[in-house]
Amino acid sequence: MEDLAILNNDEQQEVLATVKKLQGLVAEVLNPDDFHKIKEILFRAVETEVLHRDQFGLNPILFDLQTAVITVEEIGLNRASIVSILLHDCVSIGLVKMEEVKREFGDDVANIIRGILRVQQLYAKNPSIETENFRDLLLSFAEDMRVIFIIIADRVNLMRQIKDKGNAEERTRVATEAAHLYAPLAHKLGLYLIKRELEDLSLKYLEPDVFYMIKEKLNETRAARDRYIANFIAPVEEKLQAAGMKFHIKGRTKSIHSIWQKMKKQRCKFEGIYDLFAIRVILDSEPAKEKQDCWQVFSIVTDMYRPNPKRLRDWLSVPKSNGYESLHITVMGPEGKWVEVQIRTERMDEIAEHGLAAHWRYKGVKDSGGKLEDWLEDIRSALENHTESDEQLVNRFKVDLYSDEVFVFTPKGDLFKLPKGATVLDFAFQIHTNVGAHCTGGKVNGKNVHIRTKLQSGDQVEILTSPKQLPKRDWLNIAITPKARAKIRQSLTEQEMQVSTFAKEALERKFKNKKIEPEESLMMRLIKRMGYKHVTEFYKAIAEEVLDVNTVIEQYLELQERDANPNAFSTEQRSADGYVVTVQDDHAQGNADVLVLDNNLKGVDYSLAKCCNPIYGDDVFGFVTINRGIKVHRQDCPNAALLKEKMSYRVLRARWAGKGSKQYPVTLHVVGHDDIGIVNNITSVINKEKNVMLRGISIQSSEDGLFSGTLTVMIDDQNQLTQLIKKLATVKGVKNVAR
Repeated sequence: MEDLAILNNDEQQEVLATVKKLQGLVAEVLNPDDFHKIKEILFRAVETEVLHRDQFGLNPILFDLQTAVITVEEIGLNRASIVSILLHDCVSIGLVKMEEVKREFGDDVANIIRGILRVQQLYAKNPSIETENFRDLLLSFAEDMRVIFIIIADRVNLMRQIKDKGNAEERTRVATEAAHLYAPLAHKLGLYLIKRELEDLSLKYLEPDVFYMIKEKLNETRAARDRYIANFIAPVEEKLQAAGMKFHIKGRTKSIHSIWQKMKKQRCKFEGIYDLFAIRVILDSEPAKEKQDCWQVFSIVTDMYRPNPKRLRDWLSVPKSNGYESLHITVMGPEGKWVEVQIRTERMDEIAEHGLAAHWRYKGVKDSGGKLEDWLEDIRSALENHTESDEQLVNRFKVDLYSDEVFVFTPKGDLFKLPKGATVLDFAFQIHTNVGAHCTGGKVNGKNVHIRTKLQSGDQVEILTSPKQLPKRDWLNIAITPKARAKIRQSLTEQEMQVSTFAKEALERKFKNKKIEPEESLMMRLIKRMGYKHVTEFYKAIAEEVLDVNTVIEQYLELQERDANPNAFSTEQRSADGYVVTVQDDHAQGNADVLVLDNNLKGVDYSLAKCCNPIYGDDVFGFVTINRGIKVHRQDCPNAALLKEKMSYRVLRARWAGKGSKQYPVTLHVVGHDDIGIVNNITSVINKEKNVMLRGISIQSSEDGLFSGTLTVMIDDQNQLTQLIKKLATVKGVKNVAR
């Protein structure tokens, strides 16, 4: 492949055509001599042979011209953005100095170029892109929102051209980034057409078999689909014309990526997707009558076709956070097929097609939402306020969304988000509990630092550890994240438990040396008598030599003597605190089930863990907690592996020994088609079951015709639960039932 960015004949013709097109698009917004200055700089780059083709063999001059056309045609950016796209490569390689850019084209262009280069530097660190964090960091590093639009346009251009270029590994990397990073960014900014194209192209490169299968199916059914749309639209058009409305109607097939997502979610074939298309009614309305006209169309359509009230989406009254306005309704069309109808005006359609950039040409968009959405609304308001100066407008573009968060990298490029003020110690615990527990310091951007060093966005942090290091109490004054502080407290408690264990063993050896067999109940009374509320405090006092072992033994013998000769100590009254009797709790007495722990121990104090809610018949084990007795977990509990690996010395064997009449609460997760009567059918099955009682139900519907929810039932045992799940799974419309 030719490495130099020399234009071949075909590329020369394409450059001339693209330049001509770009000039026609931006003639009104560019300064008279902008193109002349840019052309001189690019000719200089070609002559000095400093611009090179990328890994796909694409010519950078032609590529940037194509990207500039996309930003104008499909996003709506103007002069500063276009000039920045055409010059940023020359600035990056040092052919043009930033001072020259400021002098010839202005500060606004220089600021955008600086943002583009900063994002490129960030991206060179190769962080894990499959995270929401990376999108946030990209925004916080860009400073100017136009930079984000430009890199999205750049990626769209690249995705359109790499089909037969480069190697498969490079195409896969680019397509994966488009799916996980750029498509969600485009969606967040309301660039729906670009988002749709990026998703389809990503699927084309990542799963070509799936892409072409769906594409062929769509082509095969196109004629039938077109006929159906025409039959659906005809009576609607007649009614709207009779009402004197100005409009046009179009049918839109869902994107290939969207169809594939539905196939996976519903676990069905292409033929099982009923809503392959949507009908869009676009009105030519006066601004003051937009909502009134939309609701009038809604009334006409729903009078003709039966609507599904659960699928009404009113984004007229409250627009989406990115300004999207439309009215969506799903109705039952001919042949019993559900059809989605979108009702909007020309202005709303322009915003829906071109997202945030469309707001630069329209006014009056209301908004509410989270931090990012509020900031985007602030930008929209500023762009619509023509009274602001250029300097004020640029200041509004500054991204200051994440002033209370920092984003840092590991040496391998993995990205982590932490609250502002987080230290090296917080970051160590964020990576892994063991890393945090043995942290001795760190390296920030290659320099050795203390564990209390505060981190800044973009820092590359390496954690230094030592197996001899253990958490200290003063670490609680250094760490600020809840995770780190909780793990430090847990470690300190475990250290105290370990110390207590050693002290207990030392005390038992002393008793054995004196040929005394201590009684557990008598020992507990002694501990409370000596003023210790917890056993660990007592043994900690022995370990720290605050309490002498010989003193403990003397007082134990005295208490033993008092019990043996109560008349000799008749003035003493037995304390209620000292009266200890072991009884079965409500899980193991009366008609309750019996659980045997460890070495055939019955009647010990235990409770069922809330994290997995074990029931009679489940494979279970016991776990000795620090201050909440013994907790019983299922063997397949989400926490089981961690408990057994980290604290195996606290794990007890457990088994069910007898069945009483006790019932247990069990939560079931149910997913299915949102058909009429589905909930009644489910509850009817439960009500017919003997000794099964429904305690709670929570169901939510989604836009794709599915529902998901939870059922809480009272169950006798595991066998009864298995039978109930099997019966619920047979209910028509239910796709999955799981505990």
